[in-house]
Amino acid sequence: MWAVVHIAPNRAEAELLKHMLEGEGLLVTLRPMGVPHMGDSASVEVLVPETEAEEAREILDGYGP
Repeated sequence: MWAVVHIAPNRAEAELLKHMLEGEGLLVTLRPMGVPHMGDSASVEVLVPETEAEEAREILDGYGP
């Protein structure tokens, strides 16, 4: 089962977070939200296996500008 660990405002941010989490050894998948015609500007869910969700959230909590 997959768990949503973040909702990115667009595809570019989702891909960045996916790359970062995969770099930490986590499995990651992305799932677009909303209406299909919004394309890359639609929100995107970042998902990891439930067993890795806590670790992924800790990584994401430590990420920031």
